[in-house]
Amino acid sequence: MEPILTAPILTARGLVKRYGRVTALDHADFDLYPGEILAVIGDNGAGKSSMIKAISGAITPDEGEIRLQGQVINFRSPIEARKAGIETVYQNLALSPALSIADNMFLGRELRKPGVMGQWFRKLDRSAMEKFARDKLSELGLMTIQNINQAVETLSGGQRQGVAVARAAAFGSKVIILDEPTAALGVKESRRVLELILDVRRRGIPIVLISHNMPHVFEVADRIHIHRLGRRLTVINPKDYTMSDAVAFMTGAKLPAEAIAA
Repeated sequence: MEPILTAPILTARGLVKRYGRVTALDHADFDLYPGEILAVIGDNGAGKSSMIKAISGAITPDEGEIRLQGQVINFRSPIEARKAGIETVYQNLALSPALSIADNMFLGRELRKPGVMGQWFRKLDRSAMEKFARDKLSELGLMTIQNINQAVETLSGGQRQGVAVARAAAFGSKVIILDEPTAALGVKESRRVLELILDVRRRGIPIVLISHNMPHVFEVADRIHIHRLGRRLTVINPKDYTMSDAVAFMTGAKLPAEAIAA
């Protein structure tokens, strides 16, 4: 599926973030279009994590502007970003191992029973949460998970990643950000997660994929944002460049044509 290159759904312009004398973001720009998978790559220390944290509300930039569907946003926390429809799956998954799959799906947004029991006695509507969780996992083809009440710590790495992605897809109405989703997985589980990412994209939700795995990036990404020295160096189409080109741009061994022309 080719991305629909109309107006971007999420943009950032001139983002600056300093930590003392260290400049993590140096007037960085960012564009995410509807219905696309945008990979974000960069060497360690390039500032890509800081940019994603600024977009997802984890940090507040010192300068610059972020817009979601054309509206300026100033998130003060990831909770505010979540409420606006931006879900982030961090590398550590942010799952509670001792809790069940259903409990993890609703962590921080539990459903209360209707009426007096929910309003006054704060009783959880467990049956509704379990049904919702089971439906969402089924939608994404995660039927290998039979018991929605089993603890997350009993799942494999790929299944845990599946739960985290399913949670993001269930509640991320506008944008999903995935931070190194296959970093700790084997070949077979990585393959399933990549299929899951494509499934989510087919549902029309744009995805930001942060990854160091070049074969995975070139397989699923529609465009590749290359971050270097705190800012966006260029955005390439993976059909027009090789993995070696991308690594060369990322490390500074080679400059993209537009940078040379400038």
